[in-house]
Amino acid sequence: MKQPQWYSLLGLAARARKLVSGEELVIKSIRKKEVYLVIVANDASESTTKKLQDKCNFYNVTLKFAADRGQLGSAIGKHERVVVGVIDQGFAQKLLSIL
Repeated sequence: MKQPQWYSLLGLAARARKLVSGEELVIKSIRKKEVYLVIVANDASESTTKKLQDKCNFYNVTLKFAADRGQLGSAIGKHERVVVGVIDQGFAQKLLSIL
């Protein structure tokens, strides 16, 4: 089965160390204004989703929803992940154009 293009690009960004994953690390990076794009799994809990939406709105960071936590985690070569933050502007722009 062929994976979507964003899936491969997210894996490339992970190998280039241009991602942060996990709710607390992403929120900390948003506060430091290091994140350009936040990708949240569709099956994230309501409280996690609301917390991330509020942070992204306050700090003016783009938020997108994609896949489920298993697919998001496997895209970056890790176990299930609910949220991923892109800390490189080039990767963020390309992912936004695909998503």
